[in-house]
Amino acid sequence: MKIYNTSKGILIEQDNSFYLAAKNWDEFINNDNLFKDKLTFIESSLPLTNADDLLSNDLLPPIGSQEIWASGVTYMRSRSARMDESKDAGGGDFYDLVYKAERPELFFKSSAHRTVGSGQQVRIRKDSGWNVPEPELTLMISSSGKIAGYTIGNDMSSRDIEGENPLYLPQAKTYDKSAAIGPCIYLTDSPLPANTEIRMEILRNGSQEFCRNIRIDQIKRKFSELIEFLFREMSFPVGCLLMTGTGIIPPNNFTLEHGDEIRITIDSIGTLVNFVE
Repeated sequence: MKIYNTSKGILIEQDNSFYLAAKNWDEFINNDNLFKDKLTFIESSLPLTNADDLLSNDLLPPIGSQEIWASGVTYMRSRSARMDESKDAGGGDFYDLVYKAERPELFFKSSAHRTVGSGQQVRIRKDSGWNVPEPELTLMISSSGKIAGYTIGNDMSSRDIEGENPLYLPQAKTYDKSAAIGPCIYLTDSPLPANTEIRMEILRNGSQEFCRNIRIDQIKRKFSELIEFLFREMSFPVGCLLMTGTGIIPPNNFTLEHGDEIRITIDSIGTLVNFVE
């Protein structure tokens, strides 16, 4: 089952049929029994005939008042890249320590007004010369700390700013249009399979510039562990979204350019498409 946020209301997709639900995203999504409740809703509802128009013209990022948080150094590839970019500033060892530590790296990524959806433009900072997208499985978490669904996240990052000093992480990660999520929230009554694959492709002038894939079983930490630390001293009245880290990072000689197309696909969820502004 997939949930889409549109300007006309919330769209539910099940078995290639679409149903229009409530308009209040926060009340709708913050539900520990979201999958089961929506199955009940579908059984008593009539499918739409104009869903294609809503998805093509009225699609919004799947977020209301939620915050987006992110996890760092959860894949070995991320650990290696972060150590490499920070070694000249003397911060390289920090990332190795985080990878091995009990406490994960968690940081605030974006509010809703800085977030874009599928088909929309992301930005690269004007004061940065080394920018990359980071494809991430993203958890939709209820206010009680339960995983309600899954989506795709693009954690845009300025690697040169972060590499200059680890304390510059907020500036490297958080700015207008630095986060993209979508195209939907995927609901299931069981955890995602361990062999679920994340694939990222970057197109430049219509040609493939970069392509790589990784399975989510390469994530070092359990989702329950990340959520437990996130919720230790913080409350999320309408839930939150949590990016779970990236295992796909382009090589050091690559940086995004204006006009690039970023395509991130995760099994069962779909494809998040963004263009660099």
